[in-house]
Amino acid sequence: MEKQQQSVKLLDYCQESASDRIVPKPAILRSLGWNSVHLELHQQPTFATDEHYHTMHVLACGLLGSSNMNAPGTRSLDGKRLRERRASGNIAIIPAGITHSCSWDTPAQFMVLAVEPTLLKQVGQDWVNPDQIELLPRFMSESDAFIQSVFSTLKTEAEVGGMGSHLLVDSLKTALVVHLLRNYCATRPKLSSYTNGLSQVTFTLVKDYINDHLQQDLKLDELAAIAQISPYHFLRLFKQSLGATPHQYILQCRIEKAKLLLQQSQLSIAEIANQVGFCDQSHFTRCFKQSLGVTPKQFQQA
Repeated sequence: MEKQQQSVKLLDYCQESASDRIVPKPAILRSLGWNSVHLELHQQPTFATDEHYHTMHVLACGLLGSSNMNAPGTRSLDGKRLRERRASGNIAIIPAGITHSCSWDTPAQFMVLAVEPTLLKQVGQDWVNPDQIELLPRFMSESDAFIQSVFSTLKTEAEVGGMGSHLLVDSLKTALVVHLLRNYCATRPKLSSYTNGLSQVTFTLVKDYINDHLQQDLKLDELAAIAQISPYHFLRLFKQSLGATPHQYILQCRIEKAKLLLQQSQLSIAEIANQVGFCDQSHFTRCFKQSLGVTPKQFQQA
């Protein structure tokens, strides 16, 4: 076993259970099927890793609410070694391609989020030469409230999922990448200011696409591609145009179409739930009641 660990040099979170090769116990939670990002929740005993490097950028977060509020240890990033205090909520950033190792002096709970480097280039292409985007390493000695909130929301999404899961994850990863570009890169992007929202033609194309594909799990990337802008700009311009995020708007469209089907069709409630893109009848009923104050059956009878 020791010989196998010493041979580990490259860690690729695109591969199944990749982190099992450097930690004593498997992750207790892993995301599934998220494009260009991967989340894991760990609960580990005292351990130390051999030196390795990653194909993806990796963020690590001390778990908020953990009974062990401090889990000190040592980390080596690109040849620089530092003793970390690791208070709950502290964030480490391990850029892709740099050498890395760490040790934990006490049992600890923590999360890791791996991000494809190409995602930073795709989101940042509007503001900076993609070849100049360099994520800076950061030791786990300070907190970042925004990154903590992204970790927390993604953890919940990995646990429960639900309707619009891909769209929610896409929105979060885009917001996270913009935050990284602004605060943790060697070259800071010059962010453009947009005040007029989407053009009427573009807005109509996007709305028509959404209404024609409500049954599908719509993704932010494909909506942004219709508008021919980056996902980050699409999020901002869409909200400026409508006063709601794409996720909120799609939910509203699903509820409106469901109302028509409840009034005008002979479909069962379960069939309507499927036809308008809800994952199941229970989720449809819950969202419908939250929006209108009555269940689909009560609406239909009224």
